[in-house]
Amino acid sequence: PYYVNINQDLFLEAYLHSSDSNLVLFVDTCVASPTPHNFTTMTYDIIRNGCVRDSTYTTYYSPYNHVVRFKFNAFQFIHYSPSVYLQCELVVCRAYDYSSRCYRGCITRSKREASS
Repeated sequence: PYYVNINQDLFLEAYLHSSDSNLVLFVDTCVASPTPHNFTTMTYDIIRNGCVRDSTYTTYYSPYNHVVRFKFNAFQFIHYSPSVYLQCELVVCRAYDYSSRCYRGCITRSKREASS
């Protein structure tokens, strides 16, 4: 566990351990939950499909493709325990493959047109 106060900046870094220097790391989704075993109901999206959902989320420069750095403000789920659990999904892509998921960034799904 990592202990922080409410609204304190929480800095994270993810590192891809690989001998292949032509790989890029991308944060696709980070979801918070008040329980460690359920990340589908009663959750809070910090970033989803590469789209930032939390206004306190900020990315930080990394000189390495295989390292991502970001931060957000710590928070608590009201009426739950003070613990917050985080689950992040990262994507690994080939460097300079601009058609890959890593280079497409935020992906919004278009809504279907309702038929009459």
